Amino acid sequence: MATYTRHSRAPRGRFSDHGRSGRSSFSRQKARSAGRGGHKGQFIHHSKFINKGVDEVVKPYEPTHSFADFAIDHRIKANIAKKGYVKPSAIQDQAIPVVLQGKDVVGIANTGTGKTGAFLIPLLDKVINARHERVLIMVPTRELAQQIEEEYKGFSHGSGFASVSLVGGANINPQIRALRHDPYFVIGTPGRIKDLIQQRALNLSKFHTVVLDEADRMLDMGFVQDMRSIISLMPKKRHTLFFSATLSPEVERLLKEFVADPVRISVKTGDTSKSVDQDIVRIEGREKFGLLQDLLSLPEFEKVLVFGRTKHGVERLAKELTRHGIPSASIHGNKSQKQRERALGEFKQHKVRVLIATDVAARGLDIPNVSHVINYDQPNTYEDYVHRIGRTGRAGKRGIALTFVE
Repeated sequence: MATYTRHSRAPRGRFSDHGRSGRSSFSRQKARSAGRGGHKGQFIHHSKFINKGVDEVVKPYEPTHSFADFAIDHRIKANIAKKGYVKPSAIQDQAIPVVLQGKDVVGIANTGTGKTGAFLIPLLDKVINARHERVLIMVPTRELAQQIEEEYKGFSHGSGFASVSLVGGANINPQIRALRHDPYFVIGTPGRIKDLIQQRALNLSKFHTVVLDEADRMLDMGFVQDMRSIISLMPKKRHTLFFSATLSPEVERLLKEFVADPVRISVKTGDTSKSVDQDIVRIEGREKFGLLQDLLSLPEFEKVLVFGRTKHGVERLAKELTRHGIPSASIHGNKSQKQRERALGEFKQHKVRVLIATDVAARGLDIPNVSHVINYDQPNTYEDYVHRIGRTGRAGKRGIALTFVE
């Protein structure tokens, strides 16, 4: 994979500061409006978007356990082996034994570190050994809820321990029907969980275990009151696992409300991945949309996630790229659940190589082999930036993140 810098002399406006040919019929007016809202968010200096990725020279984490060492049900071990997993990641290695002991946990980990397995594996073992146990997992987005449920099905295959995903944007009636079968794992977003509680479809009185995944993101999205309301309906004596990528003063205050005498586990290694080359693309009077077209026409841009700010802008951008011969899909809040699943599926299965998204896709999604992340619109916060570019450079691979600046 080529390495780029902002001073590279590249064909047709790749990263050079020179003019480009205006081959696109997409006007400057449209280019300004596509993917851009009126609110620019906090100012982030351009230097924060430039960082040369490096090959890791630090010694890889050496776990103290193998999955075979953990005191978990043999069926779970068999399913882990089917996935090809042998050695746990750092967060799994350190968290699984603690969760198995029934202790509360605060886990701080970068995105893509395997924290889903760190709580699913021991909690599945917990319900196998105590059939009366029920587990509630709260997450900020429907995509993350569905991803966790998909992983759960892999770990629990053949066990008969049912799960349900409770998310907005999907028909509520199948979710109500699934709850009537008393699933062991309930995974959902705070808004939909609260709706189903109010409809008396979900009773939390026998849920003695709760996972708050990406708690910092739920705080950012304004879910804190819903979280408080939901947890207040659970037994006071409960097992709580709290996972976050950051530990701001606001997050600290939140975890003090929810977690009692937790074991703190931090495997965070830095704000942004060392395996991601980060750079800027200067617009400087050039046509923004045409510049994006030029980049996407290069062969090394194999599987590209493009971030825009607004729902309408993202949708418009995907349609215009498709119209100009670059098949693209989009995900944003105005899409139905089936539409979002279809778009993600097409991107994962290489039916389209460009996915345009709002920040709803920045957290939690595990999309393999994303070669590039392009910030067509700058993120509102640096934290959003970190999570956007975390979609590339995963699983030991290198990635490139580019941010358009004027």
